[in-house]
Amino acid sequence: MAVKGDRALWEAESEGLALLDYTIGDLLDQQVQQRPHKEALVYNYPELGLNLRLTFEHYRYEVDKVARGMIALGIKKGAHVAVWAPNVPEWILLQLALARIGAVMVTVNTAYKASEVEYVLRQGDISALFLVEEFRGNGYLNSVYSIVPELRELAHPAREILHSTTLPRLEHVVLIGDTAQPGTLPFTQLATLAERVSDEEFRQRKASVTPRDVAMIMYTSGTTGFPKGAMLTHSNIVNTLHMVRRGKDYSSERYVSPMPLFHIAGSNFVIFSLLSGCTMIPLIAFDPTKELDLLTQEKGTSSFCVPTMLIAMLSHPRFSKYDLSTLRQVYTGGTAIPVALLEQFKEKTGADCKIFFGMTESTGAGTMTVDDDSFELKSATVGKATPNVSLKIIGPDGTPVGFGERGELLMRGFLVMKGYYNMPEKTAATIDPDGWLHTGDLATMNAQGYVNIVGRVKDMVIRGGENVYPAEIEQFLMRHPKIADAQIVGVPDDLMGEETVAIVRLKAGEQLSSEELREYCRTNISRHKVPKYYTFVSEYPMTASGKIKKFELRAQLIKDLGLAELTKTRTA
Repeated sequence: MAVKGDRALWEAESEGLALLDYTIGDLLDQQVQQRPHKEALVYNYPELGLNLRLTFEHYRYEVDKVARGMIALGIKKGAHVAVWAPNVPEWILLQLALARIGAVMVTVNTAYKASEVEYVLRQGDISALFLVEEFRGNGYLNSVYSIVPELRELAHPAREILHSTTLPRLEHVVLIGDTAQPGTLPFTQLATLAERVSDEEFRQRKASVTPRDVAMIMYTSGTTGFPKGAMLTHSNIVNTLHMVRRGKDYSSERYVSPMPLFHIAGSNFVIFSLLSGCTMIPLIAFDPTKELDLLTQEKGTSSFCVPTMLIAMLSHPRFSKYDLSTLRQVYTGGTAIPVALLEQFKEKTGADCKIFFGMTESTGAGTMTVDDDSFELKSATVGKATPNVSLKIIGPDGTPVGFGERGELLMRGFLVMKGYYNMPEKTAATIDPDGWLHTGDLATMNAQGYVNIVGRVKDMVIRGGENVYPAEIEQFLMRHPKIADAQIVGVPDDLMGEETVAIVRLKAGEQLSSEELREYCRTNISRHKVPKYYTFVSEYPMTASGKIKKFELRAQLIKDLGLAELTKTRTA
């Protein structure tokens, strides 16, 4: 047992797993050697004229064609290349091709608007941008034209470098798709450029890449300030997934992937498919109907879905008509997981749930449940530390708390990011001198090392001097038979300092009044946990990765409840 004494301190255990010294490119080569003709990547989108089925051998061929094309375009080792697109095949080819040549992929949130993408392009020192023309009504290319008007005047993008006053480091803009647009290089032309690169030049470039090189920069959501670019090395990514795998053979898995690729859970599973040799079946963007279609048609065995995705599938009017008999495992995480939701999903599908906890800064992992854990542990905790990872939960004085006591969760080990790009002060505030990553999450640990996430440090509500944890009340509300989802946020209050608001989404066809719900809470939970306000919604504001924007909910509620002046008074 790795628990240290009677304190919430878990000292790393290897479980017989040594760290790997591979690059992402090495993993692709290994799969070609082991299973060249196995199906590796599948896009089943006949409605879009897209039916792509690549074996590992063909997969590498396509990746290397893109990699050579980028070398010919002048993309150097260490160059920062941004990708702004949904989960199209080109996104995955770029992720692997950039890793092959030692360039750094910078992911861009698909929901970003012009000012947000301009920030990433400037702060991230981007030299090349790959993008689709538009997505879901968001005109990506028009946004870039507004930021870099010089782009329209670039006559020969395959031979000339862009010179921008606003973004002096940006040299190339490559358009994914069939339409030619002023100043942009069509993605398909990379194949022609690739012919200029000799085998020896390509070999030398691949050989120059090391596991300690940065492979990706992933920007945080930026809900509390400007987004920060977490630098993740090849070693961070490969070893995080190696420890998650725990030596188990996943090669027969058919993984349906609905998570956006710009999110750590989306991009990680691309690499996991290379490490494990499984088949990856991505959605271009999450849609509950398409997810259920692919699980049925492709005989999907596993999928990673955040809670909002699970709720959307369970709420599908034809859910019972789908054949999910091959689905064995659903991975979930990214936010608090309502126990009632896991119970309902297992009851209706028979699929087991595996819970992950992590963040971008910890390469998306840190704790997880394992196959032989009881359902109680799988549904009520986020498991124990993955191999070779240390954890501790600290109180306000910085020392580990006792078992069952709340505090901030810290992690240490190979999975901790290299730092935030060009933000040394933010890096120092997040990773302390002893290498501990401060997650900002409130958690408890039991005597066996199992961790329970009880909320965010910044989400905690202090009502009349008592700590109120939104995740706890959300879990309680989700057990009401008429409630599909519930969110709790804190708002300012004259008397108590803060009060809570329950924002509730009811199941289809159900009705529930505020007074009925208030009485339900009064009867079943402590008085200080009973929300003061109740509101009902049909949907929540969401991020592109499926998380609920609580900060937007709070801002709107403060306005609707007439608390804006009180907010100003408290922050003055």
